[in-house]
Amino acid sequence: MRDSKKYSNKTKAAFILLIVMLIILLGNFNTLLNSKNVNDNINAIYKDRLVVAHYIFQYSKELHFIKAEAEKLNLSDNIKKDEIIHTLNIIHTIDDLYAKTVLTNKEKQYFDAFLLSCKEINKQVESKNWDRIANSSAEALKTLESLSQIQIEEGKAKLAAANAMYNRNNILGQLQIALLIILGGITFYLLIKKIKKTVKIPEPPSLN
Repeated sequence: MRDSKKYSNKTKAAFILLIVMLIILLGNFNTLLNSKNVNDNINAIYKDRLVVAHYIFQYSKELHFIKAEAEKLNLSDNIKKDEIIHTLNIIHTIDDLYAKTVLTNKEKQYFDAFLLSCKEINKQVESKNWDRIANSSAEALKTLESLSQIQIEEGKAKLAAANAMYNRNNILGQLQIALLIILGGITFYLLIKKIKKTVKIPEPPSLN
């Protein structure tokens, strides 16, 4: 009967330890998955947001130049044409790089509108329609402002997601530590109990 009870207690203890170890294992797996997602979000913030923000800055700088050139009254048409064509070539070198980044549907719409404005500028250069070029440049600059705002919003969203996953990892880490402390406490208790049973304290000698 004692052996049966002894084995029953051992089975219960083993079952509890198995559950605790399973919880810790699942927690570790989830932590690794969250860490990967955090890493992906940080990479996305750099590759698809910070780098793109740099492209938008370059676009903006070149378009301001085109607009300023188109509005100059003391510059010959041929010089205007050459400088604007050269600047458009610089802009087109950025297009492929921008298109390779991950774009949301909204971003793609604005980027397509931006490309149309640049195409219109290119078309009007041949006819030397400087007023239309200035207007198209202004429209393109407004589109870039919208794209810039999207970068900020998407960057904030990615950062918020990364922070949320970090907080979840932190909570899971604390839970795992608590479970390990409980597991250590149970193991220590069982060990002390076993030592007490094993070590027999000798009885004092009889005076009789």
